[in-house]
Formats: sequence, C-alpha cells, structure tokens
Amino acid sequence: MQDLHSKIEAALDTVRPYLIADGGNVKVLEVTSDQTLILEFTGSCGSCPMSSMTFKAGIEEAILKNVPEIKKVEATNIQMSQAY
Repeated sequence: MQDLHSKIEAALDTVRPYLIADGGNVKVLEVTSDQTLILEFTGSCGSCPMSSMTFKAGIEEAILKNVPEIKKVEATNIQMSQAY
C-alpha cells in the first residue's frame, strides 16, 4: 500500500503540469495530526491572483478525491481573489 506522502504527491502530480506551465508549482509542508494537508504555492503561483481558484478547483479537489485520509487542505501563501 502506498504511504500517505506518496498518495499526496501522486494526486498533486495530476495538476502540477498546469502549474508548471504557468511558472509555478506546489509543495507539501506538512500533514497535521487532524489530517490537514498544508501546502505552499511556489514560483508564480505564490503571487498569482487566480491561485485561490486554482487551489479550490484543482488542487484541493484532486487531493480530497484521491487521498481520502486527508480531511482538509490549506495553503500558506494563497492569494485570495476579490469578487466584485
């Protein structure tokens, strides 16, 4: 059976090509005791105003779908887009 870190990386690898194409990426910082995955956007993803949408629609969805052990996903440096 795959260990948790390998499963997380495999799920992230499904969205990484899109992040890398835009000059960014994401890295795992930790998995907390309450099964929260803490991520950090790197490269251009760390300052992109669309990163919150990328996070919710891409990364969080991929993790929660493919790694059921993870209960919550957070990003430390996400740029929140403003709704008008």
